[in-house]
Amino acid sequence: MQTERVIVFVKAPRMGTVKTRIAQTAGAERACAIYRQMVDGIVENLSAFKEVQLRFTPDDARQEIQEWLRDGWSAQPQGSGELGERLDRAFQENFAEGLKRVAIIGSDCPEVGTSDVRAALSELKSHDLVVGPAVDGGYWLIGLRAPRSELFRDILWSSDQVLAQTLARAKTLGLRIQLLRILTDIDTEKDWNAYVRQSGV
Repeated sequence: MQTERVIVFVKAPRMGTVKTRIAQTAGAERACAIYRQMVDGIVENLSAFKEVQLRFTPDDARQEIQEWLRDGWSAQPQGSGELGERLDRAFQENFAEGLKRVAIIGSDCPEVGTSDVRAALSELKSHDLVVGPAVDGGYWLIGLRAPRSELFRDILWSSDQVLAQTLARAKTLGLRIQLLRILTDIDTEKDWNAYVRQSGV
């Protein structure tokens, strides 16, 4: 029986709805192309995993994200609500299948590699919560070994307080926490250009 799963939160690659801060300087078409390239890279890095679920938004985007599905992978809509509600729903639904370890990553950090995800799943064998901190104060990965709805309530999403608030909440719950390496989310054209120079993509 499958005991662990990786989930990737993705958006339909539609102009004007993805990478809007990049679009402010590079244009909507270029921003959309960059987003596709970012998700392509993440999907490639996760190709070694058999149990990957793409959670997509909006809910009518199933056809648009088919290009990112690999053999054995699944796709489910994120559903309604703010980010916290959608993250909580993803964990709840996956743990309801009997899984023991679930890690969710976003699609803003193409640096995430196979080894990062393997490390997260491994750490979940001895920790309740695993988090990959992002430079901007958020996180690029969150992993749990049981549903923890409290971690996703009353968080200032899209702010530089997300990580700090999440960790503070986890500590009040008495969770065993493990942090992964710090990575940079790609939010602006400057971020993307720096990533391209560094990685050579």
